[in-house]
Amino acid sequence: MSRAQRRSLVQILAAGVLLAAAAAATHLVEMTWWQEALCFVPAYLLVGFKVLKEAAENICRGQVFDENFLMALASVAAFATGQYCEAASVMLFYRVGELFESVAVDRSRRSISAMMDLAPETANRETGEGQYEQVDPSEVAVGDVIIVRPGERVPLDGVVLSGVSMVDTSALTGESVPRTVRPGDDIISGCINASGALRVEVHKRYEDSTVARVLELVESAADRKAHTEKFITRFARIYTPVVVIAAVILAVLPPLLIAGASWAEWINRACVFLVISCPCALVISVPMGFFGGVGAASKMGVLVKGGNYLEAMAHTSCVVFDKTGTLTQGVFAVTGVESRRMDRQELLRWAAACERMSDHPIALSIVAAAADEAAHEVTEVENRSGKGLTALVDGTPVAVGNAALMELLGIAYQPCTQSASTVVYCAVNGQYEGAILISDRVKDGAAETIAALHRQGVRRTVMLTGDRQAVGEAVAAQLGLDEVRAELLPADKVTALESLLASQPKNGTLLYVGDGVNDAPVLTRADVGVAMGQLGSDAAIEAADVVLMDDDPRKLPRAIRLARKTMTIVTENIVFALAVKLVILVLGALGLASMWLAVFADVGVSVLAICNSMRVLAVKV
Repeated sequence: MSRAQRRSLVQILAAGVLLAAAAAATHLVEMTWWQEALCFVPAYLLVGFKVLKEAAENICRGQVFDENFLMALASVAAFATGQYCEAASVMLFYRVGELFESVAVDRSRRSISAMMDLAPETANRETGEGQYEQVDPSEVAVGDVIIVRPGERVPLDGVVLSGVSMVDTSALTGESVPRTVRPGDDIISGCINASGALRVEVHKRYEDSTVARVLELVESAADRKAHTEKFITRFARIYTPVVVIAAVILAVLPPLLIAGASWAEWINRACVFLVISCPCALVISVPMGFFGGVGAASKMGVLVKGGNYLEAMAHTSCVVFDKTGTLTQGVFAVTGVESRRMDRQELLRWAAACERMSDHPIALSIVAAAADEAAHEVTEVENRSGKGLTALVDGTPVAVGNAALMELLGIAYQPCTQSASTVVYCAVNGQYEGAILISDRVKDGAAETIAALHRQGVRRTVMLTGDRQAVGEAVAAQLGLDEVRAELLPADKVTALESLLASQPKNGTLLYVGDGVNDAPVLTRADVGVAMGQLGSDAAIEAADVVLMDDDPRKLPRAIRLARKTMTIVTENIVFALAVKLVILVLGALGLASMWLAVFADVGVSVLAICNSMRVLAVKV
């Protein structure tokens, strides 16, 4: 509990004692009205001064109609009509509700902070052979070497220079299975070094590190409000002045229009009406529900950038997947070579010499299969987007790519249509020389993911790929996808997504799931872009609305279930709060509701709604 919360608790307890003493005194001793009022003033001011002060400050700023104003107006009016105990009690219970809200919000924030407590306060910067100094991570420069001892968190992103260890990435991924790092491996901030000491060369400044960027995104998630949150905010802005005007009418008109009507009675009804009408339960519990949902998602390794995306995910009707790196592992291997004239290994060497200029996974697999150590002069390299590469290798024109590249260059080739492997065609000196067959493996859990989405009522699962139709159909059949669109260039993927969006039901949401590196345009265009995070890669975090931090597709249906549970809880809060308030508002206007019932309608409903919102943090998905 924070210092401010402890101070509030002390004030509430002291006011409670003073209120009880005042109530006992007024029952035991005969008093005049001003003596009775004086007994309750200390308790009232002890808990009410803060509310009165904030109401006055808000009025000076032009923010008249808020819950502080309603409580101040109702309690002062209650005092004016001789309801001294009720006036002090309204303030006391209102402060109890405020304290409960503050503690609940802190708990929600701690649920995120505990999971995202990734950044250590110090880093061990190496100063010499076996020597190091403890400094703030922000003081460490790119190129510096840090020592990460067993049990410590990795403070900055870098590459391991020496040491072998197991690192726990659960704070980022939600998974407890550690992974091994060795010299030459990348290591990201926020992980826990579980065993051996590591020497790490820093590759990013602290403000650019994975941990800093993830923390920033989680903290800023509250700024991206869901449509429901925005509606409640707009609703409160209209609702509050309306009920204040209604309360004034209730206090003034009946005594003027009804013969013998008591001003005190109708002012009392207006006070009850004001206390009941306070929209605390809505304006507190709805944002807290979404904030809790974002926190619960973070705990399982899913970074949701705002409540608006959580709300959109709850209405998912179509999920569109990229293939390579999303549904498949993206780890390619050459499984066959079909050569026309030259030796197969020679064909691989020509292709590899050209592909050395690319970092595409397919290119890397060809280079690895060729195992060619010879130095080649490679010039005039041209990357034909979505088609392949052309270059001069030792002065000889070489083209390596798909069928579209061969057709673009006017090279007669022999199509390979039967294989379910990815086919890379190779032409040397303008002549078609053969094809290289490359295969990729489906990710563990990909088929389970598709099945889980269908069970959740997702109407359509689609795969978009630049690969051949035969390859796409083979993967789609293996995974149980509803539809596949293949042989797409990057621009074609956007067009395909536009057509899928156009066919969406009115309230349905389309999710696009990609690797976050090559799919930025499609991720941006989708209703919700979901990226495979690759343990927090910059491209994934930047491009997507939702990031699966450990690349596990099985997290997607879990995240959708969490989003739907969050929306259920938010809806429960809205319906419950409005229903209770409406009933008691009518009773208050008719004079059938006491101030104590009004306190329940305000503080009690708020507390119950907050408790309901907190359930999001404990949701099992």
